[in-house]
Amino acid sequence: MNIIDESGILAISTRLQRLSEQLRKDGALIYKSFDIDFEPKWFPVIFTLYHKKKLSVVEISNEIGYTHPSTISLLKELEKQKLIQSKKDKQDERKRLIVLSPKGTELVEKMKPVWELMSKVLGEIADNKNHLLAAIDEAEEKIATQSFYQRVLQMKNEK
Repeated sequence: MNIIDESGILAISTRLQRLSEQLRKDGALIYKSFDIDFEPKWFPVIFTLYHKKKLSVVEISNEIGYTHPSTISLLKELEKQKLIQSKKDKQDERKRLIVLSPKGTELVEKMKPVWELMSKVLGEIADNKNHLLAAIDEAEEKIATQSFYQRVLQMKNEK
């Protein structure tokens, strides 16, 4: 056990990042082993567009919970890969609507069985006595009502 593992709750961000990086790295290897050219960081946008069909940049940003600049950067990458395309909104000419391209739709069809397999395995990994996903949901709910930063300031001011 290293010092980060021993430090308990103080290192939660570091440990979640470490877990996330491991899952992302393995995810990339899984896609590669199925001969699928796909970066795990593209997943939230591709998955969202697969389910929602046509969204504005702001709507995608809200759906995936990323900042507007991060979303735009991802969209540029996906456009360069020809996995998405944008169309002008018929109601509002200034608004761009993003959709999966035919290449993107084809890729999703190829990935669906892999996602099913990944879901099963991730379910096994997360299904432990502490229920990882439920714990993350609860922590995210608490942070949504009052951020980590706001809570620290409040506690500091109560002293």
